[in-house]
Amino acid sequence: MSSPRDRGKSLMEVSGSEPPVTPSRYESQKRRDWNTFGQYLKNQRPPVPMSHCNCNHVLDFLRYLDQFGKTKVHVPGCMFYGQPEPPAPCTCPLRQAWGSLDALIGRLRAAYEENGGSPETNPFASGAIRVYLREVRECQAKARGIPYKKKKKKKPTTEMLGGRDDSSSSSSSSFISFS
Repeated sequence: MSSPRDRGKSLMEVSGSEPPVTPSRYESQKRRDWNTFGQYLKNQRPPVPMSHCNCNHVLDFLRYLDQFGKTKVHVPGCMFYGQPEPPAPCTCPLRQAWGSLDALIGRLRAAYEENGGSPETNPFASGAIRVYLREVRECQAKARGIPYKKKKKKKPTTEMLGGRDDSSSSSSSSFISFS
């Protein structure tokens, strides 16, 4: 007979042979990033325990990752500096894209707290990290000649719907064409 605490549980839950849950792509990436950062700290001379990690270690890690980047970032002296689609190859370095770094920091910030770190001491949430990411974003935008503008969500208005409040209308004249 089963115990009262097992009542309502399936046979698989009671027996402990639950099928393994496959983590989401985000969770898998977060774990990989966390392990990579931990390995980076262990490889420092002397090794840095996670409890002693600060924003300077995080900044050094981000700079270290640049060598593995795949995004061409033109330097100010390059003849293609400021051109979104350069016509020929150049010798400018490949760097980590700003969006990749921003997503990485978001995952590491979450992983830090999930692994017992306090939000108040989270080195990934430091102001210095935000400043660094902003500088990378601005530098890469200038190098490509494309200013970065934060996208604002637009609420649909009656003007956007062709001036009609009637949502049941199916007239094609109420749609805006961008062709």
